[in-house]
Amino acid sequence: MGSCENEHANGNGDDHQQQEQDSISPNPLIQDYVAKNIPVLSRNKRAAVLICIFGGQDGELRVILTRRSMKLSSHPGDVALPGGKMDEGDADDCATALREATEEIGLDPGLVRVVANLDPFISSNLLTVVPVVGVLTRVEDFKPVLNEDEVDAIFDAPLEMFLQVPNFSLDPHLRRSTQVYRERVGGLKYACHVFELETEQGNFVVGGLTASILIQAASIIYKRSPAFNQSLQDFSQLQWALAPANQVVVDMEDGPGPGGSDVG
Repeated sequence: MGSCENEHANGNGDDHQQQEQDSISPNPLIQDYVAKNIPVLSRNKRAAVLICIFGGQDGELRVILTRRSMKLSSHPGDVALPGGKMDEGDADDCATALREATEEIGLDPGLVRVVANLDPFISSNLLTVVPVVGVLTRVEDFKPVLNEDEVDAIFDAPLEMFLQVPNFSLDPHLRRSTQVYRERVGGLKYACHVFELETEQGNFVVGGLTASILIQAASIIYKRSPAFNQSLQDFSQLQWALAPANQVVVDMEDGPGPGGSDVG
């Protein structure tokens, strides 16, 4: 098994870094809902994703991503990090992330050195999602085996792209839209960061929770803020305040829309 011993990471701990993390976390209304209505989250409301990093041919850090199978009932075709809900047999979040990566893409846990857990996120379906950072020590030994019931593609992206505004003259394959508005059930809209990437495996869009997690991970690993404005112009708090209570609940259960899959 890959090592599950790690240090909990939350950046450099100063007020500035905390403000950065707050600005890229999921909607605070969801977190407030959890705090008021679900004081103790059970294991069946906890999940973990694996931020699996390896060195590219040019020495850059790259992260493994997947595209969810079109067979899935929730968020089919969305880009996601390997991961899923915690099982009763999982010892901790690290065990969950490694087990799910094995099940989804055939990643041998023995090839992964876990280095840290990041601060958890609250997904739109009220899962506590813990990002587990691991280093793929021998990338040449990783032979992906996709679980076609869960994943229909695997690809990798440069981690640093989640901090940059792309320079087309340097890399025409990276494109980025800083802010996109999407509509949920009931007509409520929300804002999210969206990253577009052209690869040999096809074109992919990374958004929603996955993008937020990778922005935070890249900010911590590279020890700098993104080159774009992290504070999204979001009117969701006003929308939620004006919406009937039953509409808000439906909206929370709907999920983050294309490119931002929740862990399922």
